[in-house]
Amino acid sequence: MKPSRLRWLAAGLLAVAVTAGAQEAPRALAIGKKAPMADVKMAGVDGKTISIAEARGPKGTLVIFTCNSCPWVKAWESRIAELGNTYAKQGIGVITINPNDPSVKPEDDMPAMQERAKSLGLEFPYVMDASSDVARAFGATRTPEVFLFDAKGKLAYHGAVDDNAHKPAEVTTRWLSDALSATAGGKAVAVKETKSLGCTIKFRNKAGATSS
Repeated sequence: MKPSRLRWLAAGLLAVAVTAGAQEAPRALAIGKKAPMADVKMAGVDGKTISIAEARGPKGTLVIFTCNSCPWVKAWESRIAELGNTYAKQGIGVITINPNDPSVKPEDDMPAMQERAKSLGLEFPYVMDASSDVARAFGATRTPEVFLFDAKGKLAYHGAVDDNAHKPAEVTTRWLSDALSATAGGKAVAVKETKSLGCTIKFRNKAGATSS
C-alpha cells in the first residue's frame, strides 16, 4: 500500500477514535434543565431508600455527588455539612450521592458512609448510587460536584463549593453558599456555573467493571 494511502487511513481512524471518545464523555446537565432519573430509589445511610424527587424541597433541591475517599471531599465536607444542615431548615431539599465503586475504593462502602454521616452530623440523606447511572445521567465526573435546582426544579447552579477547598480561611468566593441564599430567597443565582474540582468518579459500568 502506498504511503499516502496509509496516511489517509491513519487520519481516518484517528478521526473516528476522537469522535467516539467525544460521544462517550459525559456532558454535564445544562443550566435550566430538570434533574434526570429523579425517581430512582437509592439506599441511604439510615437504612431507608429515597429518590431525588422525594428529597425535593419547596424552595429548591441541592444534589451533591460526593464520597468518603477523595481528598477534595474531605477538605470541603465540613462546609458541605454545615450548608446542607442550614438550608435543609430553610426549604431546600438536600441529598448527597456516592457514585463510587467500593470495589475500587473500599472507603466508599455503605458502613463507611454511615460512619462519615454520623461523624459529620448530617441531617439530610446520604445515599449510594449503586449503578453509577444517576451520576452518568447528570454528566457528573467529579467528587464533590454540586447541582442546585430552584423551586421549579430547574438547574440554577452547577460546579464547586467555593474557591479554596484546602484553605478555608482564604476563601474569597462562596459560590454554593451564595447560590443557596439566592435560591432560598426565590432570586436568580448570579454565578450559575463554575469548574468542578475534585477526584474523578470511579464509575461502575454495565458489565460490572469500573472506569474512572
